[in-house]
Amino acid sequence: MTHRRRRYAVAGTGHRAQMYIDAILGEHADVAELVAWCEPNPGRIDHYDAQVALADAAAGRAERTLPRYAPDGLEQMIGDHRVDVVVVTSPDDTHAEMVSRTLAAGADAVVEKPLTIDAEGCRTITGAVSSTGRDVVMTFNYRYAPRNSSLKEVIASGQIGTVTSVHFEWALDTVHGADYFRRWHRLKDRSGGLLIHKSSHHFDLVNWWLGDTPERVYASGALRFYGAEAAAERGMGPRPARGTDAPEDPWCLDLNADPRLKALYLDTEHHDGYLRDQDVFGPGITIEDTMAVLVDYRGGATLTYSLNAHSPWEGYRVTVNGTAGRAELEVVERGSVELDEHGRAILDPSATPEAFAGDTLRPIGDRLLVQKHWERATEHPIPDGIGGHGGGDAILLADVFRGAGPDPLGRPAGYVDGVRAVAVGIAANRSMATRQAVAIADLDLGIEL
Repeated sequence: MTHRRRRYAVAGTGHRAQMYIDAILGEHADVAELVAWCEPNPGRIDHYDAQVALADAAAGRAERTLPRYAPDGLEQMIGDHRVDVVVVTSPDDTHAEMVSRTLAAGADAVVEKPLTIDAEGCRTITGAVSSTGRDVVMTFNYRYAPRNSSLKEVIASGQIGTVTSVHFEWALDTVHGADYFRRWHRLKDRSGGLLIHKSSHHFDLVNWWLGDTPERVYASGALRFYGAEAAAERGMGPRPARGTDAPEDPWCLDLNADPRLKALYLDTEHHDGYLRDQDVFGPGITIEDTMAVLVDYRGGATLTYSLNAHSPWEGYRVTVNGTAGRAELEVVERGSVELDEHGRAILDPSATPEAFAGDTLRPIGDRLLVQKHWERATEHPIPDGIGGHGGGDAILLADVFRGAGPDPLGRPAGYVDGVRAVAVGIAANRSMATRQAVAIADLDLGIEL
């Protein structure tokens, strides 16, 4: 029996759209068809239109030109082109509006994390789901990474007993972490800050590992490393307004050095004025770079979480304590940030253990240890993955475009999972502002979690 390919539109054609566009044009082209763009910047659409043309030619498909719509034409686009699903990869502060309008216009939505940035956005989306009955898929690709799935298996097996506490430390290095302070994510009213934009991944992992719901949050954080004030305190002196003008400054991003970023942002900034390479030590940054969060769960476990966006290495450590033992997951994604002969940060140093010599360098890789009381620790095997985000992207995309089948780990995520994840960040932001613990039930998120 032949099934009609579902018709997809992409709303927001920045960097994050690439993964979904590649999937529709390539691996999942037999079940998915890209039919329209929704994007205010025509230059970015030009970039992806060229990729559509190349993919169609390689696959022997007829040449086509995809129609373009501005955000205010979303409903017309869905109606004109019988769109089944809109992939929402627009800036975080637009998610609630784009998702709710998509559902009301008769299409389903696939949403890049975070679901939204505040309680009002949660109410908007949950209300739209309730009134339309349409589907919202959250793309929590970290669930699919084999290292994270392996930890889920250990916890679910009961090897360490009932979980009593989780300690989760995430280190963003001065390549990846710094990048959030160059772009629109530096503004809290657009991204919700890193405790929503980035940490929604991490809070979702804990929610999923435990199979539990967060109840109360206390948080502390500040902008302590990036920003103009921190730079002045460290005597850094005058700074360039943008990185492309200072290509040999290790803190700067030279858009000319990356053809893809140049095409998406430098060559298109005259359309909307958006600068992708702002100085991380410039004025106007309103998000935190150093954060700590304490979360109480309904089932009795406690999470202690920290996020540092200026570490010399990148990765994370998770410790799960239970009544019968302990599991420890360590992930090193980049062992160091080094400089080339021109003093510029190396953006993609080799990520293999063979690239490191001596005991002083941090080996790249994953390790999951399980230790029961009265026994020695054993290393739990972690299978290989495919694709980005620790090997989770390929499996996630198959679920998104082909439909999720039976999964004993429960990895596919919907809008309720999205609300649970951002709820911790929303409560944490309120806690930092009030210096008080915040009950998630008091946030009025539109649904009972």
